[in-house]
Amino acid sequence: MKKRRIMLVVSYDGTTYNGWALQKSTHNTIEEMLNRAIHGLTGEEVEVIGASRTDAGVHAYGNIAVFDTSSSIPGDRFSYALNHILPQDICVTESREVHPDFHPRHCDTLKTYEYRVMNSKMPVPTRRFYTYHFSMPLDIDVMNEAAHYLEGEHDFTSFCNVESQAVSHVRTIKKVEVFRHGDEVVIRVIGNGFLYNMVRIIAGTLLQIGRGKGKPSDIKEMIDKKDRKAAGPTAPACGLFLIKYEFLDGIPGPETTEDD
Repeated sequence: MKKRRIMLVVSYDGTTYNGWALQKSTHNTIEEMLNRAIHGLTGEEVEVIGASRTDAGVHAYGNIAVFDTSSSIPGDRFSYALNHILPQDICVTESREVHPDFHPRHCDTLKTYEYRVMNSKMPVPTRRFYTYHFSMPLDIDVMNEAAHYLEGEHDFTSFCNVESQAVSHVRTIKKVEVFRHGDEVVIRVIGNGFLYNMVRIIAGTLLQIGRGKGKPSDIKEMIDKKDRKAAGPTAPACGLFLIKYEFLDGIPGPETTEDD
């Protein structure tokens, strides 16, 4: 049977996993779990292609993966079938057949991340894997003022892990906003792409400014220096969530042609 390409929207609790991507040193990754589940369902050896390689401890509501299969299972039924096999901390929330050439990392997209901070005097044990506890008072207005300096196209070398292998550190951030939701402070970042640890460094930097260490305009100087040492600390992985992907040109169906 002719191979088809299936797209999965994947939600997961990243607490116990060593990140999304396959690794030689461990089998405990989200990709490995998906590959095993697909093999258990279809008998095929596959390697899913992920849109975002989230780090250990990072969570997602809507990461994207695709794989090729000769199975006759309808595209929209893979989600139900795989969820019977996958561990409870991984769920395929949607599945569909797409064009054979569709590649989630080669599309114009907007990605939304949220970094969640438990801004309370004492930690909340039930939220320890899903927020970063930060006990010091935070000025949300000051954080939002600082956040605006991050918007637009910039070289984000100062906000990138020094081990990054990206050819270019230029990225475009469409919007950064900071708001309170009960005891949580949420830092929401929307952009066309992100560097290694970029959102966590943005979060760590805004938290420092929000507690009074520095002023909002310092962000511009940090960007201009193109030096990781210029920006703030990298916030812990537990507070980071990949919220969603938006494909700006849509998602091509299996029968889509260049004339469609």
